[in-house]
Amino acid sequence: MTGVPASVTASATGGPHSVRPFAVISGAQVQQVLEGREKQLVELAEVTYRLHGAGDSVNPPSYFLRFPDRPTSRIIALPASIGGHVQVDGVKWISSFPENVQAGIPRASAVLILNDQETGYPFACLESSIISATRTAASAVLAADRLSRDRPRPTRVGFFGTGLIARYIHTFLVGNGWSFDETGLYDLSADSTAGFRHYLGQSGTTGRITVHHSAEELIRGSDLVVFATVAGEPHVSDLTWFSHNPVVLHVSLRDLAPEIVLASTNVVDDVEHCLKAGTSPHLAEQLTGNRDFLQGTLDDVMAGRVTVPTGRPVVFSPFGLGVLDLAVGKYVYDELVRSGELHVVDDFFHELRRHG
Repeated sequence: MTGVPASVTASATGGPHSVRPFAVISGAQVQQVLEGREKQLVELAEVTYRLHGAGDSVNPPSYFLRFPDRPTSRIIALPASIGGHVQVDGVKWISSFPENVQAGIPRASAVLILNDQETGYPFACLESSIISATRTAASAVLAADRLSRDRPRPTRVGFFGTGLIARYIHTFLVGNGWSFDETGLYDLSADSTAGFRHYLGQSGTTGRITVHHSAEELIRGSDLVVFATVAGEPHVSDLTWFSHNPVVLHVSLRDLAPEIVLASTNVVDDVEHCLKAGTSPHLAEQLTGNRDFLQGTLDDVMAGRVTVPTGRPVVFSPFGLGVLDLAVGKYVYDELVRSGELHVVDDFFHELRRHG
């Protein structure tokens, strides 16, 4: 494996049908590029949603690989293509093995493959658990901003689930200028809560940190609620817990009973993607036989096509779009090319002549 040759930059903008050298980008490099750029990445998420809303993307349904002997585990393929200034095709291959947590390693692992739109050749493989967490956090923070613009800015944030995704969302909130009088934590795992609280202390969090002993306490005590759990089915069903009309970032998608969805203003990232696979909005659709409970997408809100009322809870349910992974992955790739730190695999493509 060698550093980036001069031809990499040229091939990205050169003549048609040139094949870029294949690059391998480690998690360490991904983190190095993305760390401290929370504002730019939220802006990138906004641009990507707008491109997707304008139809300048292809984002087919995700494919779920499930295992009869391991019912809690799955691997998901998210193929996608994005235009605009990004101009890349590709696929994220992400696994979720909840039992990993008991062994002391993260639940999710992932790789992202980027394909050239001129030739179809893959030109990079990136460690993607960091990219996945980054795009999830950027999407959530963009939604928190847009959905709270016509109501008082939330001053009490509550994290229902205190794992890696919760940490990234908090980092992105702070990195985009949010501050809170109180940060609430609730998790079934005391170790996870303790780890998140330690992170908050290390990151210089201001305001009171409260560890709640029930889901009800956390939700009632927060005007911005972040669900970041591994729940496979709804476990929150009491409408009265939401009587103060909080902004809810329903990142884990399956926490809320359909009755709560139906009593809220609902915004999604993509309608067809979100209403499947047993998500809470999908269950609400099955219960009612229609989609009238959906107000629209986050792009609709940003474009002014949807106005978010203040007198109800507002729930953002993002299924997670592959186009966001591509946008962040291409951002990492371009930054490494620019800095000369891209590592390519010499002769990865051995046969580049049709007849040898």
